[in-house]
Amino acid sequence: MLHILVINAGSSSLKYQFFNMDNREVLAKGICERIGAGGHMRHSVAGKVVLEKDTDMPDHSVAVENVLAALTDADYGVISDMSMVDAVGHRVLHGGQKFSGSMVVNDAVLAAIEECIPLGPLHNPANLMGIRACQKVMPGVPQVAVFETAFHQTMPEQSYLYAIPYEYYEKYGIRKYGFHGTSHRYVSARCAELYGKPAEELKIITCHLGNGSSVAAVKGGKCFDTSMGLTPLDGLVMGTRCGSIDPAVVGFISEQTGASASDVVTMLNKESGLLAVSGISGDYRDVSAADEAGNHRAHIAREMLFQSIKRYIGGYAAEMGGVDALVFTAGIGENNDYLRQRVADGLEFMGISVDPAKNAGRGEDREISAEGARVRTFVISTDEELMIAMDTEELTSK
Repeated sequence: MLHILVINAGSSSLKYQFFNMDNREVLAKGICERIGAGGHMRHSVAGKVVLEKDTDMPDHSVAVENVLAALTDADYGVISDMSMVDAVGHRVLHGGQKFSGSMVVNDAVLAAIEECIPLGPLHNPANLMGIRACQKVMPGVPQVAVFETAFHQTMPEQSYLYAIPYEYYEKYGIRKYGFHGTSHRYVSARCAELYGKPAEELKIITCHLGNGSSVAAVKGGKCFDTSMGLTPLDGLVMGTRCGSIDPAVVGFISEQTGASASDVVTMLNKESGLLAVSGISGDYRDVSAADEAGNHRAHIAREMLFQSIKRYIGGYAAEMGGVDALVFTAGIGENNDYLRQRVADGLEFMGISVDPAKNAGRGEDREISAEGARVRTFVISTDEELMIAMDTEELTSK
């Protein structure tokens, strides 16, 4: 029996899932929060919280120790001892141009992740802390880094280059990288399976819609283009991110207010999007409720979101010379039938149409296309953690 621990480390948190890879079952999962500022842990088995406690976690190594203690606990654990953890898979935000796939962690991989900190300043340091914490607590256990940017490394130059002086690309690696790659890879492969054709024969548009959102054009099983750019700020209107705007806005706001460029970028990341337009919340559910109650700004925020998604669907269909399938995934994409309907409305001219009855369901992966629609539309539950576990299994079994 092969057991793999999947770690997603944030600056002050550590989420985990523990898999039995023989049947791909999640045996346990949980989160350690407020690392370095007290500490709180929640641990679930079979979908039920069996442990929740405040406990001192000064760093990520102590958090990992708490995770292993929970997994091996006599009362609520799922394995008898630490030796049953066969490998650890880590979500890593940014791999730059160095990695087009997942990698077994060694000194060179760690150095490359560190080199990418300027490209992922909020996430890569935390990802490194998670890896090093596991190395410290579980010496000798194989570690695998699964990069959010890796799937998008197949983009052609015309998709990833920016029309700025080439020296900035050569010297600083300024280009489009894309994110949510693990999700786009998983759902596009699952879509091909449901479609009944090899991914190599399909043109698929995948919409990962959550608090952070992105769209990808997947042609022949490979990423052809994606909406996020150098950072996750570009692309769609999101919960608190502005998405694509005129770059001159940064300089103009800086000149008018005296704020630094860095301050403006922080505002565009954390105080913009649905939150800024609605004036209510960055949570789509709150904005929807306010819209339905008659709030004009909330209504405009939702309309801007729907329009931005349509824009990328239409654009990517044009880039790929057509589209065979459209996929909705992630928190909003999977759970909000109204959003899916509104995005599809008006796209009948390109063969996209959803059946209201099929669209209204929840839960299982399914097709929601209307009868006779030329483009098949699917709702697929993303499973990034399983994808990380599968990559870890593949690389550590070689």
